[in-house]
Amino acid sequence: MTMTSLPLDQAGADPRLLRNALGRYATGVTVVTTQMDGRYEGLTANSFTAVSLDPPLVLWSLRLLAPSLERFKSSGHFVVNVLSSRQTDVSRHFATPRHDKFEGVDFSPGIGGCPMLDASLAIFECRTESTIEGGDHVIFVGRVVRAHYRDGDPLVFAGGRYGTHLPLSADA
Repeated sequence: MTMTSLPLDQAGADPRLLRNALGRYATGVTVVTTQMDGRYEGLTANSFTAVSLDPPLVLWSLRLLAPSLERFKSSGHFVVNVLSSRQTDVSRHFATPRHDKFEGVDFSPGIGGCPMLDASLAIFECRTESTIEGGDHVIFVGRVVRAHYRDGDPLVFAGGRYGTHLPLSADA
């Protein structure tokens, strides 16, 4: 099997090639939500990861040009909804620009009134601890104030496609 190498420190490097390489790393799929002044915001993100157990910190990132950036920065709270393998439609819904992303979506209010999507596999209610600009994104670090979870299979994204996780046998 041939390994493709990407010189990214040269002018004119194609960002699509980096995206192809990053797509080899499977991630879970989340919908991150917030609320400010009675207006809900939500978007699909796969940049979510744990940072620390003590204190309980997580992070995710958002493009600097995202229309919802200022609301996420100003609200002081966010909720990370981890999607199950049965929620590809929810992922697509929140990845698509629309006037009211919460119309027809079942949710309950979490910290700061942020939407917690009812069918999520796990939910992390967070207070924004810090934000850091990194390249063309803002990284949000959140302190988890409450976590919820249920059994089920996570929705996975890799190579530009949705999938599920399949456990290997114990002797693999």
